[in-house]
Amino acid sequence: MNHARTVGEVMTANPISIAETASLAEAAKILDTQKITGLPVLDAGGALVGVLSQTDLVRARANQEFVQNWPGLPVGQIMTTPALTISMTATLEEAAKVMDGRRVHRLVVTDGASTPIGIISASDLVRSWLK
Repeated sequence: MNHARTVGEVMTANPISIAETASLAEAAKILDTQKITGLPVLDAGGALVGVLSQTDLVRARANQEFVQNWPGLPVGQIMTTPALTISMTATLEEAAKVMDGRRVHRLVVTDGASTPIGIISASDLVRSWLK
């Protein structure tokens, strides 16, 4: 009998996050230096309020309303909200179905209090299939 692998087994734990008031320039620098493609976005109280992805940054640069003020715009203005979340006990198949159905490349893994404890990405899923 095959054991259904869980999100918690393959997620990246302790995700790097960003404040919704941080600038897009700061977010872009974190994405680049950390070699990641998305960040959970937290409000002043530490609650998860969205996700900022490279795609969000590209869309902001392409939008004439945003391009002039792009570096100083707050992350909260262009993030994807609400953040799509999943439990660490969910199966990898469940994560794949959510990503496919919602057309996203990552899910924020949360604990019972909705605190981000990890990220599972499409890349994590692909790597898990090789094992």
